[in-house]
Amino acid sequence: MIVYKTYMKIVKKNAGLILMYLAIFFGVTMIFQAAVSGDDNPNYQAESVRLQVVDDDGGVLAEGLKDYLGGIHEVSVVENNTAKLQEDLFYRNTEYIVRIPSDFFENCIQNEKPLKVTKIPGAYTAFYVDQQINSFLNNARCYSEAGFTESETAEAIADIRHPEVKMLDDTGNAGEMPAYAYYFRYLPYLLLSVFCYVMGNIFSAFRREDVRKRLNASAVPAIRQNVEGFLAVLTLGVGLWGLVALAGMIMYRSSFLESEAMPWYLLNSVMLLLVTLSLSYLVGIFVKNTEMLSGIVNTISLGTCFLCGVFVPLEIMNKSVVKVAQFLPVYWYEKANDLLVDFGAAGGEVGNTIIQSIGIQFAFAAAILLAGLTASKVRREG
Repeated sequence: MIVYKTYMKIVKKNAGLILMYLAIFFGVTMIFQAAVSGDDNPNYQAESVRLQVVDDDGGVLAEGLKDYLGGIHEVSVVENNTAKLQEDLFYRNTEYIVRIPSDFFENCIQNEKPLKVTKIPGAYTAFYVDQQINSFLNNARCYSEAGFTESETAEAIADIRHPEVKMLDDTGNAGEMPAYAYYFRYLPYLLLSVFCYVMGNIFSAFRREDVRKRLNASAVPAIRQNVEGFLAVLTLGVGLWGLVALAGMIMYRSSFLESEAMPWYLLNSVMLLLVTLSLSYLVGIFVKNTEMLSGIVNTISLGTCFLCGVFVPLEIMNKSVVKVAQFLPVYWYEKANDLLVDFGAAGGEVGNTIIQSIGIQFAFAAAILLAGLTASKVRREG
């Protein structure tokens, strides 16, 4: 097992590099998780605005308007002091000011005069509050046209409930991206960086002229050399994948272990492992020194991760870029991951698409390996 041991010695020599990339991987994953974590999903919440009300009416309908807005926003009732109001708006102590005039019901409801408001120009929150105030006034005018008095109108509007949005929890994630999804999203960066660099070092070392001559002259048959080399590569691949998978299970525990998608995440990552091992073999054939290897690895790992949805989600990328990314295996890895996030399991048409994405990765791995073997044979014969 002399060849196997030599491979593992080179791997041991690169242990520091492997640990560095592991630290980067876990660090990036934790940072992104912390950035998006929260108790609630803000994309489906009504936003609260700091709002001031000047009430010159004091009637029941004016109270109803304040209660209506107070159910959504941070409402404070203030005096009609123009200088103080302007100062609060300038320093952003408030974002919107509502002035309820005297005889509010008669002027703004029956005679349909506009309600005076002051807001930050161009702020989206202003349009948001405008819509809610218009909704209140329109409802009040409908009740007034139907013959309701001011108190009856205020009472009827008070019974109106704000609409509630209930998320359909088809995936078991309550409309949120599970934490372990980020873990598997950034996995390609780790595998591409580690395997392309470490295996590139190994293969380039074994292809040095003096080493190649010693191997050809040794008593170890060529087939045994290839088998031992394959076992060494498999040992590193399975070892690193097992470490990453185990770390994910420990970090996310029941949320990951009890997920129906867990076997699919693991299968998808295994297929990515095959792709990276094949790619690292191809890289190792062409590199001649460490400087060249570093440039190639950084180009492949960072370029692929930016193009294929690792660092930037596929749904927000330019369509032309996505079309180019489809010719890279990591795109299909991320596509399968995104489907697992969205649907939580691989059933029906979704399952067929996920299986197709995994199969395409396998085809890429086989094609890259075949290209590497062909290139290796050409270089030996040349």
